[in-house]
Amino acid sequence: MTTEADVGGEIAAPPRGRLRVSRPLAWAVVAPVAFWAVARLAGLDRGPVIVELMTATPYVALVSPFAALAAVAARSRAAIATAVAAAVLLGCAVLPRAFASTPTATGPALRILTVNLFFGNGDAPTVVDLVRRLRPDVLTTQELDPDEVAALDAAGIGALLPYRDVEEGYGPEGSGIFSRLPLTDLPDFAPEGGHHMPAARLTLPGGRAVEIVDVHTLAPLGPDVAAWTADLRSLPAPASGAVRVLSGDFNASLDHAALRDVLAKGYADAADETGNGLLATWPANKRMPPFITIDHVLVDRRASAVATSVHAVPGTDHRALFAELRLPGP
Repeated sequence: MTTEADVGGEIAAPPRGRLRVSRPLAWAVVAPVAFWAVARLAGLDRGPVIVELMTATPYVALVSPFAALAAVAARSRAAIATAVAAAVLLGCAVLPRAFASTPTATGPALRILTVNLFFGNGDAPTVVDLVRRLRPDVLTTQELDPDEVAALDAAGIGALLPYRDVEEGYGPEGSGIFSRLPLTDLPDFAPEGGHHMPAARLTLPGGRAVEIVDVHTLAPLGPDVAAWTADLRSLPAPASGAVRVLSGDFNASLDHAALRDVLAKGYADAADETGNGLLATWPANKRMPPFITIDHVLVDRRASAVATSVHAVPGTDHRALFAELRLPGP
């Protein structure tokens, strides 16, 4: 056996292996995350490609700590500081959606169900069954064609929601509002060339007036980004009298600056308020699970959201979104 005396000194154990990353490799990981954080914070998603990519922000936030670990492994103070700052910024943008706010409104309840019917292919009996189980006061539908209207009628929608403001159309352009209470038609807010976005007014028992806008913007793909932005810009601010609710397929997530501009007019996102802001709604009924959230119920900040949930509907690529709201008192 070899001893210290034999070798004339101490026997040193081999050093433990440490993960080392080159600084160029660390920056290759950190830089995209940092750019993403800056783009999200500064609202730089105003053109093609970056608008589509911005829906992935929750996933970039999820992996951002690994960029910080790569910076630590490279022992680069600048990379560490950049990665940590990016992770914090992304976390602050995304994590609040998983935590519910305390409702403050004390007035009557209003239940909203919204669903994009995918060119009129959504399963009408399932939609009517959801109405029967969830008991919404209002159903807003997008991509509603005449055949789908007939299918909903055959499934019994009229017995549950007897009033309607329907602007059906072929392809993606049709939309319709179905209501438990009488409706008064209001001007369509959609810019010329976009999908129908009907609006209607109803009065709840007790006298509280509510205005519903059935939202369906164009998809922000390629040259349609400008039209998508115009659609969102056209959405009205909350009314001074009636409580206004925007419900439907916005083709936008909370990470899009254009949707945050709508919220800044005086709205709150119902799913965000109830801690369900990360529940994905599209694409549904595919081999992969839904991974982005583009269907929303936005409500005047004087009101409160108390519950939200998403529901599968065969035949459509969107999940239905349900929101129970509490309106302001008299």
